[in-house]
Amino acid sequence: MTTQTMTTRVHTVNNMLEVQEQVHRFERDGYARENIFVLTHDKDRTERIAKNTDAEQISVSAEGVGTAIANIFRSTGDELRAKMRSLGISKQYAEHLEKEMDRDKILVIAWGGKEYKDDEYDSSVYYYPEYRL
Repeated sequence: MTTQTMTTRVHTVNNMLEVQEQVHRFERDGYARENIFVLTHDKDRTERIAKNTDAEQISVSAEGVGTAIANIFRSTGDELRAKMRSLGISKQYAEHLEKEMDRDKILVIAWGGKEYKDDEYDSSVYYYPEYRL
């Protein structure tokens, strides 16, 4: 894995075609397919998009067993933010991105591979479109 693919990158897109294009860009950049995730506000939609675009859903191996178990008892918004946090996305960005998903946006995430716990986050995550907190 190169330095570039060790950086987690989050792109917010509008539709399945844009998801597919972004997945292919991430693959060309060197990200392994199993580290390219799609996330939406609706589990069925996430599953359908992942199946049709060669992206993955955030799995227990990526989010960690503790987060996966806790997500059983969380609301949808809390679960989405926990999944993002486990990939290194800060609390503030996770809240912003969850609001974007409320507006039907789709996240395509190329994960750098490190699991984060509690209040840890990766300050080098790249967001597109850029958003300043």
